[in-house]
Amino acid sequence: MNWKAHYTRRQITLGEAAQKIASGDRVVAGHACGSPEPILDALVERAEELEGVEIVHMVSMGKSAYCQPEYEKNFRHNSIFAGAGSRKAISQGRADFTSCFFSEIPRLFRDGHLPVDVALVTVSEPDKMGNMSLGISVDYTMEAALSAKIVIAEVSPHMPRIGGNAFLHASDIDFFVKSDREMIELPPPHIGEVEKAIGAHVASLIQDGDCLQLGIGAIPDAVLTFLGDKKDLGIHSEMISDGVMSLVEAGVINGRCKNRHPGKIIITFAMGSHTFYRWLHENSMVEMHPVDYVNDPFVVAQNDNMASINSAIAVDLLGQVAADSMGAHQFSGVGGQVDFIRGARRSKNGRSIIAMPATAKKGTLSRIVSTLAPGQAVSTSRNDVDYIVTEYGLAHLTGKSIIQRAKALIEISAPEFRDTLWYEFEEIYQR
Repeated sequence: MNWKAHYTRRQITLGEAAQKIASGDRVVAGHACGSPEPILDALVERAEELEGVEIVHMVSMGKSAYCQPEYEKNFRHNSIFAGAGSRKAISQGRADFTSCFFSEIPRLFRDGHLPVDVALVTVSEPDKMGNMSLGISVDYTMEAALSAKIVIAEVSPHMPRIGGNAFLHASDIDFFVKSDREMIELPPPHIGEVEKAIGAHVASLIQDGDCLQLGIGAIPDAVLTFLGDKKDLGIHSEMISDGVMSLVEAGVINGRCKNRHPGKIIITFAMGSHTFYRWLHENSMVEMHPVDYVNDPFVVAQNDNMASINSAIAVDLLGQVAADSMGAHQFSGVGGQVDFIRGARRSKNGRSIIAMPATAKKGTLSRIVSTLAPGQAVSTSRNDVDYIVTEYGLAHLTGKSIIQRAKALIEISAPEFRDTLWYEFEEIYQR
């Protein structure tokens, strides 16, 4: 096939792209800041012509208009990681939530558990060989495109071209919509005194030569600000943002000590500023790979000194971590937390770290609790966690008995809740 002729002949408008989707189709959209928002907007514009279109994706950074009540008969969102635009629809029964480890999502598409009718992706412009980068969203997006009956791509000159296993060939794509849209930015989080205190505690667990996995938000960003005096750090993480860029430029992150992909930053998606996206473009140090490779615990474990840093909503006195639901209400998703915790624990000198503020709701609610709330899912089991960190310190749980765990966790809870936690521990676990 002459890819240039195919690319020219298959260019269509946004309206024509939306017309390619039929009632009853399962549509998988690209992830996070790499979501093809203009195509989704065009799809919503013809909502009255459609019924029962299932839209599948992880967290969306866009409008998620298809989750609004007025489109209930037209669209049904199936979330694999809830976000601000989908939580209410899930809680009200207008959308579904499918729980799955991030590393295993591609298998849902590939093995037919969730057959894909249409994949909507955003790609870079083609190079001279016809290769188009999935840029900041490779993760499950790659497999969705490879498994779909129809692939529709938004082609943007602002999508960074990033190396690794991150490319679709023009011949793999059925239709192209040219766009000049900038990629969605992730606003920088507010880092307050609590986050700084947590960041300092976590940084005390990081050693020269460690390989890091970082989550998203104020706490991971705060951790990075305390790593300026470290040497030879590496990155093998599901995602990175602007903070990693700063430490690379400072020479702190160089990947020199990594066992797998030495000298390379290995990720599966990225979120950040436009400056960060430009830094990623054709940066030979950074490689993108599908999530079933990057997050595979057996791949993660091949890097010595692996430190996984993730967050939680609540931790009970047994050490069970709830990271994706508030009571029975879905807040986010398990994502790659368990993938990396298990990989880190199997790494030579590896360690898993869960970091969170000690309280919620302006200090009125303890995040360290005697028992998780009714209906609250356990994201990470009590057998998997090494460290829990709050602004009050570190609790090292590995090898600890139930009473030792409770003591360590209560000591890093907010002081005003400690007496109640001890009382509840004795009432529940020692009767």
